[in-house]
Amino acid sequence: MSERFARTPAPPYYAVIFVSQRKGEDAEGYEAAAQRMLELAARQPGFLGAESAREADGFGMTLSYWESEAAIAAWKHQAEHAAARARGRRDWYSRFELRVARVERAYGTPMEHSA
Repeated sequence: MSERFARTPAPPYYAVIFVSQRKGEDAEGYEAAAQRMLELAARQPGFLGAESAREADGFGMTLSYWESEAAIAAWKHQAEHAAARARGRRDWYSRFELRVARVERAYGTPMEHSA
């Protein structure tokens, strides 16, 4: 089960927090696009990892971790990601929120970080 946790370095780094409510339409297309975005992000310079969960009612969170704000901006402007975001607004989400935060401290098990 540990593969569900992102392996991040010691802080500081950045987190992009994407919270959404799915409409429930085109589940197969959504899942394929979500998998593709994770594959693309993993190849993006500055990407550190991601964690994601979705409830049965369609409420979900995806946290992606990045080395810098510049890496986040580059990901935002990646062409296939931009197209997927537009499709999400149009077809998949009834509501979403996106937040960017700087991680100053991180700790836990089995690998512990502290600042």
